[in-house]
Amino acid sequence: MDKSTKRKQQRRTGWRFALTYLAVIWVVYALNALVFDGTLWVFGIQPLDLSTIWHIFTSPLLHANLEHIVGNSIPGAIFAFLIGYSGKRVFWEVTTFAMLVSGLGTWLIGGIGTNHIGASGVIYGWLTYLLLRGIFNRSLPQILLGLVLAFFYSSLIWGVLPGTPGVSWQAHLCGAIGGLLAGMFITSDDPPELVAKREAKQARKQAGR
Repeated sequence: MDKSTKRKQQRRTGWRFALTYLAVIWVVYALNALVFDGTLWVFGIQPLDLSTIWHIFTSPLLHANLEHIVGNSIPGAIFAFLIGYSGKRVFWEVTTFAMLVSGLGTWLIGGIGTNHIGASGVIYGWLTYLLLRGIFNRSLPQILLGLVLAFFYSSLIWGVLPGTPGVSWQAHLCGAIGGLLAGMFITSDDPPELVAKREAKQARKQAGR
């Protein structure tokens, strides 16, 4: 596959994830508002309630109001595209880290009696991964992309701190930790040079046995 064809395929994959993300959260929002009269919010994360721990998988799909979902739509779609551009496996690995760490962390440290909904925990995981993956991958293009994103989204750092009523800083903080862990452990997004170096190192170890 030549580079032009590969890039077209990567763009299609990125757009597919970005548009699917938007479609899913907006369809769920519309159903909750028009059909279920907001009762789906019960599927948000309710800290330390063991019977609802599985809500870590449903809470990112729910949003409180129009402002909430609009605020998560544009950055979420951008980050989904950028990660999806690297491939399906990368997208699902990063999203799994972000969703699980954000959800479980919020379930553990969120205030008892509160209900946490929204995709922002996953979004913070996506952004943190994009900011840091170039450092772990030793990839100059990815480092440059991280710097650009850091410039445009630097204000989001305040979202990991408590202080704004009604905002789940716990989900933001834990999502960012999930993105950090994804950057540290995921290798499916490594550039070819790093993959070749790792394989050569492994071959030398095997030859020395």
